[in-house]
Amino acid sequence: MASKQMFSTGKAPLPIGPYSQAIIYNDLLFVSGQGPINPVTNTVDDNTIGGQTRQILTNLKNIIEEAGFSMGNVLKVTAFLDDINDFSAFNKVYEEFFSSSKPARACIQAGKLPGGWKAEVEAIVGRET
Repeated sequence: MASKQMFSTGKAPLPIGPYSQAIIYNDLLFVSGQGPINPVTNTVDDNTIGGQTRQILTNLKNIIEEAGFSMGNVLKVTAFLDDINDFSAFNKVYEEFFSSSKPARACIQAGKLPGGWKAEVEAIVGRET
């Protein structure tokens, strides 16, 4: 029988709305969109696309690892950019986190992101069985 479990960690920002940081469903982890909020200060500490991307992917990595999964098993990423002209700068930092494991990905320009963020990223992760 399938089981669904809400998951959260203090190593990433808590949700700013009525949703979970992540959901574990059997051997899959669905991570909600992460923004560039530093979970220690609860603020956006860097206004550059590079700095925000690094914080976003650190938050994503913290959730994935705290839930018992691995960045190497990220299956699908969806990235939302405030400005598609930031695509190259976003990719430069993104590659630091996914250099050997390249998940399927969509990257789009969003109409507007919460808090004036430059990017937001969500992911689906599998667990090795």
